[in-house]
Amino acid sequence: MARILLAEDEESLRELVARALKHDGHEVVANCDGAAALDALMRDGGRFDLLLTDIKMPVMDGIALALAASRDFPALPILLMTGYADQRERACGLELLIRDVIAKPFTLVTICGAVRDALAMPQMH
Repeated sequence: MARILLAEDEESLRELVARALKHDGHEVVANCDGAAALDALMRDGGRFDLLLTDIKMPVMDGIALALAASRDFPALPILLMTGYADQRERACGLELLIRDVIAKPFTLVTICGAVRDALAMPQMH
């Protein structure tokens, strides 16, 4: 079981992904934007096994969140999600920081598999 920090601004998708990951045996701390997720990350001293974040969100987007998280917690694996091709391209320079970019829409099997794969990868730093 992994402890996963989830940042997704779309409430129905956030709840769906959180439920699927919990069903897969993980503990999920879900947040509605990057700033809230970064607060949770700092408050818990980085004690998460994975950061799963949407790229396009209000307040703080997933790229800014990934950069802040990797700066303060370089061993934290990061998975990005996006439904926008241009946002996916913004993540291209982050290969050293992120494990993968998952394209929306995705199935629950796909997102759970991507999470399992990211958790199974050797540490990047």
